[in-house]
Amino acid sequence: MTRGGDGAYRPLADRLRPRSLDEYVGQPHLLGEGAPLRRALEAGRPHSMILWGPPGTGKTTLARLVASRAQAEFVTLSAVLAGIKDIRAVVEQARALRGTRDTVLFLDEVHRFNKSQQDTFLPYVEDGTLIFVGATTENPSFEVNNALLSRARVYVLKSLDAADLNKLLDRALADTERGLGRLELEIDPGARELLLAAADGDARRLLNLLETTADLAIPASAAGAEAARKGGATGAGRRLDTETVRAVIGSTYVRFDKGGENFYDQISALHKSVRGSDPDAALYWLCRMLAGGCDPLYIARRALRIASEDIGNADPRALTLALEACAVYERLGSPEGELAIAQAIVFMACAAKSNAVYTAYNAASADAKGLGSLEVPLHLRNAPTRLMKELGYGRDYRYAHDEPDAYAAGERYFPEGMPDRRYYRPAPRGLEIKIGEALEARRARDPGRSRTQPS
Repeated sequence: MTRGGDGAYRPLADRLRPRSLDEYVGQPHLLGEGAPLRRALEAGRPHSMILWGPPGTGKTTLARLVASRAQAEFVTLSAVLAGIKDIRAVVEQARALRGTRDTVLFLDEVHRFNKSQQDTFLPYVEDGTLIFVGATTENPSFEVNNALLSRARVYVLKSLDAADLNKLLDRALADTERGLGRLELEIDPGARELLLAAADGDARRLLNLLETTADLAIPASAAGAEAARKGGATGAGRRLDTETVRAVIGSTYVRFDKGGENFYDQISALHKSVRGSDPDAALYWLCRMLAGGCDPLYIARRALRIASEDIGNADPRALTLALEACAVYERLGSPEGELAIAQAIVFMACAAKSNAVYTAYNAASADAKGLGSLEVPLHLRNAPTRLMKELGYGRDYRYAHDEPDAYAAGERYFPEGMPDRRYYRPAPRGLEIKIGEALEARRARDPGRSRTQPS
């Protein structure tokens, strides 16, 4: 697509921005016939709202439609650039318009504002000076003040599916006024599939890739080549082929926001796939995170946690393998070291599972914090000095290696005044079957002792 240098250029994604609800693509759960938000917009009754969803799902467009349907003044700010001074200016403008028209304030990336900045909106949203529309890619539960959330309804936008993206692509190729229709583009089936996959549910990304690819498209015929060479008004039949699209895309794009909710959702899915003994799903989430740019060592460290939390003594080899995966990656780097992490993940997904140590640790921690600073029994204390020996340190201690089977039957190791506890209960899986049997055999030799489970 020929571009001039007159400063009038507008990206394809901006030119094709829907001007009405009927042009809006996607979000049928919000804007389908009879949906509550659509009914409110069609009635011209806007309300304050938070639009939460991935990039390129139409949050900004929807905010503009809110204002347009209500014939309201539309003011947009970005939380990346705006400050308290900008908000006050908008409030003054809104106050001047009160009685004639409403003011819709659209704040993009509202999660970038801190709590005190968000509080600035509260009185003006409360008294109707502003109709507040915030957009965020992060979970509002964590990033938006409760006070602001209580005054605005949250709408969740979803990534566009293949049908939505196809519809948008066809519209861009056919529209001669705002789209690329004048170029008479033909798109190969393989090129279409690549574009849709690379868009990953993001309409803006799809249109940006399409526009860049169109600039590089080859003429479909000799006549088209001649027209393109002379700078003709049309593309005279340009063709978007698979190789050109692949060159523009560069590499597979997978949505992954380091440190954002998407990040934690994916690591949660990986952890739970391993815990659920599904090596295939675990591998998918591992590769999904790596493809999105996650630091492999972060995943390797999570593998260490999984080895202790979900496998434990049912198969202690898991912890060793996870440690070795960390060492291999640190020595080899990417991509060779990532295979060692994958090996550890698959092994742990297939291993016997037990959270007995994890549960026991949590229960013992609760007792350690809740029962106070109980004294160490004298017989368990070391006595390196004469005074300590005279005070009874270490007296009556039974050295386990001198007892039958290296077990001092009946010996007590908890503080005085604290009941015996049973924290660790081996699972009937893997090595813990043997561990449980050994513990029961030893406890059977303890005369008249019973251990209670912590409440």
